Formats: sequence, structure tokens, C-alpha cells
Amino acid sequence: MVSLQPVSIFRPGAEEEKGETARLSAFVGAIAIGDLIKSTLGPKGMDKILQSMDPHKGIQVTNDGATILKAIGVDNPAAKVLVDISKVQDDEVGDGTTSVTVLACELLREAELLIGQKLHPQTIIAGWRRSSDEAVRALTAAAVDNSSNPEKFREDLMNIARTTLSSKILTQQKDQFSKLAVDAVMRLKGSCNLEAIQIIKKLGGRLSDSYLDEGFLLDKKVGVNQPKRIEKARILIANTAMDADKIKVFGSRVKVDSVAKVAELELAEKEKMKEKVNKILKHNCTVFINRQLIYNYPEQLFADAGVMAIEHADFEGVERLALVTGGEIVSTFDNPEKVKLGYCDLIEEVMIGEDVLLKFSGVALGEACTIVLRGATQQILDEAERSLHDALCVLSQTVKETRIVFGGGCSEMLMAHAVNELASKTPGKEAIAMESFAKALRQLPIIIADNAGFDSAELISQLRAAHAQGQNKAGLEMNEGQVGDMQKLGITESFQVKRQVVLSASEAAEMILRVDDIIRAAPRRRGQDNRPC
Repeated sequence: MVSLQPVSIFRPGAEEEKGETARLSAFVGAIAIGDLIKSTLGPKGMDKILQSMDPHKGIQVTNDGATILKAIGVDNPAAKVLVDISKVQDDEVGDGTTSVTVLACELLREAELLIGQKLHPQTIIAGWRRSSDEAVRALTAAAVDNSSNPEKFREDLMNIARTTLSSKILTQQKDQFSKLAVDAVMRLKGSCNLEAIQIIKKLGGRLSDSYLDEGFLLDKKVGVNQPKRIEKARILIANTAMDADKIKVFGSRVKVDSVAKVAELELAEKEKMKEKVNKILKHNCTVFINRQLIYNYPEQLFADAGVMAIEHADFEGVERLALVTGGEIVSTFDNPEKVKLGYCDLIEEVMIGEDVLLKFSGVALGEACTIVLRGATQQILDEAERSLHDALCVLSQTVKETRIVFGGGCSEMLMAHAVNELASKTPGKEAIAMESFAKALRQLPIIIADNAGFDSAELISQLRAAHAQGQNKAGLEMNEGQVGDMQKLGITESFQVKRQVVLSASEAAEMILRVDDIIRAAPRRRGQDNRPC
């Protein structure tokens, strides 16, 4: 006899959502993520406070899309896809993390309406793919390349930095920080290795007190009775234990029949440490920098030898030091002839605020520099660092891919206009999907205008009419709340960032739209705990 009971092929506890239910769940999760961060978009976007459950971590105040999405825990699988594309955008080009999430969200909002009109997901995807190709083609055609003219190219970089920083906490000092960022990136001479640019945050003062310092700054102090200034320094960078100058009685088990034997053991440890210090000194170095601690006895030995010893330079510190001074990180000291030392012209102590730091001038990697950030609170400093890092990433990408496009919603309207024109020539249902893609692109300038408190319907209709009349450089000027010429206003963005936003958002939206089944694995069962209380 045939059973009419539904057959479950999953373990008990597993869940499955099918068809429309699965698609609706995916849409709801993705749209919720977009709605969460779209208020941070544009030069007048608002900030979010992120409060951790861990009382030691404190709070973060930010409007950076990637930082917000990284901090929130999401359970919806479609929402996780948007979080991932935001992270990829941050890693790839450094900026546009909010734009890519909001565009993907708006595409899915349009897709939800099209699914309601009984369009098949594959038809929508086919239309979106053609739209994406046409949008990138229009963007490429509108891109400007001034790399052959160094003065114009530097002005482009300054404008890109200003545009990037105008939506961040640094907007009031964007001219100063744009110059800092451009100067730092131009020092790299096209290498795009941002490891050579160090950012140091020091509480106190104002954001406008921040400055760019040539060379390398290390936030550490010199050992007791050691030289505070060394010229023509030969630097040995190490990651080795220098803290075994006394018996760790609590960490080891030693049986002795008198206290004198303990003293002998301690003496043996000291001799062992002295031998290690002598091996280090045979490298003919004048500065020894260690990632780990240096205890009092070896520190005294280094002081007697006239060597500057710096302890506890964290891993990022020693890695960057090795890069900028041209040295290698070593852990064993038996073969001095095989070790590559780092070199710099001068090491001296400098004061920043109330703190003493070590400044390495004339390092082997001439591109190296340090940006010192000042600010009233730790939250302001953290957000300033994130903002500046975004600007540095975008500028380094622009040095590689030198084309630029215009911002202020200009590029989105340009792409939307091109996609609409293609849709009007395309027969069949794909045209409806293409129109929805253009509508999603137009949502970005609408959100920018809404966040600034202006009448978005009026502004976007004016902007759309301007582009229809062939004014391809028209965009939104958010200080006055009007349509303006983006070229004259100097509102430019990196071509690489804009292209990546369109490609990543359309691919992520396609991926979510394909979903018709969500299967959640059964939670792992805990075994019974039979241990005695």
C-alpha cells in the first residue's frame, strides 16, 4: 500500500524552504540589509553607532558600509551574500562599499516586482546581463584619462580624494587630508604598496593637526641607559625570546636540595642569555629590534655594548620595518654572514602630543612615510583612519587604472540612460528587466538627494532631462541642492570603483535571484555530559 505521508530525506532538525517562500525569504533579507545602510550614502549621509556585547571593545561610530556590515551578525543567507560583496569591494578597491550593497538591494527590490508580474527569474537575469554590459560600455566611453599630463592627473587625484572624503568624518578638512593622501600615494611612485604608508593615531589636538611625516615612526621607547640617537644605523630585526634570564619556577619543576643550587641554575640561565646576546652583537648591528620582550639582563648587556635595543615591536611593526629598512626578520643568530641588516640614516626620539616615538629617517625604501592622525576621542581617530584608508586605496587603484568618471549621480544617470535606450530597441520580456535595471541605477542619486534632505523627485527629473539633452556631465551638487556640471565642480570618482560597483552588485543580485530552495542543516547534537560535578 502506498503511503501518502510526505517523505523527508533530511535529518531531524533540518529545515527547508521551497519556491516562492525561499525567494521571498532571500528578497526580504537582502532588502533589509540595503535599507539598513542606505541612509549612510552620499556626502550628507548619517553615521551609525555600533555597540559590541563585549564591554572591553567599546563602541564604533562610522558610516563606512563594510565596517557596519562586518560588525552586525546576520542569519539570513541572502543578507550574508550582500555582506560578502561589501567586503570584496573594500578589499578590491577600498571604496564604494555602501553603493554596491544599495545597488544590489535596489535590483532585488525591482526583481520582486517583476516576479510578481510572473516574469521568470532567468528572463530577468538575461535582461540584467545585457544591461550590465551596456552600462559598463557607456561608463567606459564616458571615462576620461589625463595620465599623460602630470599636473592634470594630480588634480584628478585630488578631486577623487575630496569626493571620497566628502562622505566621511574628514569632510570639513577634506582639502588637507586629500593633499596628505595624494602626497603619500605619489611617493610610492606607482608601486601601490600601501604597506609603506603607516598611519599612527594619537589622542589629543584636532583633526586639522594631523600631518604627513617622511620616514617611519615606531611607537616604542628605547631601553634604559641606551643611546637615544644613532646615525648611519645598522638594524637587526628579530623575532626571538629574550626573556629567559631567570628561572621560571612556576613554569617548571626543579628539585634541588639547597637554595644555592637554584642560584647556580639562574647563573647558568644568565650565561646562556649572555652567549645569545654575544651572537647578536657579532652581526655588527647598532640597533636591535625584537618582536618579543627583552628582559633587564640582556637589555643591560646591549646598553654596555652601546647598542639601541627596542622590545615588543608588534608583528605589524617588525614586518613594516623590515620592508622599509630593507632588512630581514631573523630568529637564529649562528650565521651572521647570511643575515641581511636594515639601514637608515638616522634614528632619534620625537614627541607627538605627550608621547615619545622613534623616528627612522632616510630609510632604504624612500617611498615610506607616516601619516600622524590627531583627534579628540578614540572613535574619531578610528573613523578618520578608516576614511583615510579608503582614500589611499582608491588613489592607489587610480594610479594603476588612470581613467576617471564623474560623481554626484552623474555616472549612474549616464548608465541608466544608455540601458533605457537599449531597452527601447529590445523586443520581448527582457526589455522589462532592462528597464528595471535602469530604474535601480537611478535609485542611487535619489537616495543621495533624500539623505541630504532635498526634494529628490524634482532634482532627479531635472537630472534625467539634462542627460536626455546630452549633458553627460550633469550631476547633483549637494551643498546647494541643485543640478550642476561635475567637471567644473571637480566631483570625480575612480572608473575602477564605479565599474566594480556595477559588476559586483549585478552578479550578487543574479545569484540571489536564482535561489528557489533554502536548506538549513540540522544543528549538531550535544552528547550527554557524564562527568562528575
